[in-house]
Amino acid sequence: MSYLLRLVLPDRPGILGAVATALGTAGIDIVSLDVLERGNGIAVDDVVVDLPGDRLPDSLITVAQAVPGVQVESLRPFAGPLDTHRELDLLDALARGDRPPTVLLTRSLPRVFHSGWAVVLDDAGQPAPLDEGAVLAASEAAPSFPGLTLPWLPLTGPRLLPSDGPWLPERWQEMAIEMMAVPYGAGRAIVLGRSGGPAFRRSELLRLAHVTGIATTVAHLPPA
Repeated sequence: MSYLLRLVLPDRPGILGAVATALGTAGIDIVSLDVLERGNGIAVDDVVVDLPGDRLPDSLITVAQAVPGVQVESLRPFAGPLDTHRELDLLDALARGDRPPTVLLTRSLPRVFHSGWAVVLDDAGQPAPLDEGAVLAASEAAPSFPGLTLPWLPLTGPRLLPSDGPWLPERWQEMAIEMMAVPYGAGRAIVLGRSGGPAFRRSELLRLAHVTGIATTVAHLPPA
């Protein structure tokens, strides 16, 4: 089974090699690696690994943290595609015009960002309780937004929406739903979320804003 490890580790030569060696010695394969942040001597990486069937998930934490200075911020099952060109695939699909842009974005962005779901909202006239028409597109795992009042709409810029926000329904808080949102053209917002963490980082938020900005431009180009 595959798992997603979020590691916080010293930003120094050889540290990733030490983690890879420790995991490999324990029979655990690294199949994907994304560097999320680097700065102030610290790096944050998302690592997808394959865990042998006879090993417990907690063993991943034990093995990784046996490397001096390494901390596991979160561990969760991972079932997404393990490709390395996720953004490029999304932009290529938008340029071809195979499907409506909102559908492509809600289907593709969760795998680009290792999140659980995505929705595109119409934020005109907000804040007010959302109706069904305000949800322009949603991935299969997205929670229900109609009926909610979202005080952060309309968006004026990218925003992190942590799971302890006072506006969140109690059930969403119990599920520890972490979210981030960015404007998508005029009067629209894209929201990405995942249950149980890890919390989205500012680097992920800025990356989403960047990808969304490019996607907005590409979607308006003549079909390739």
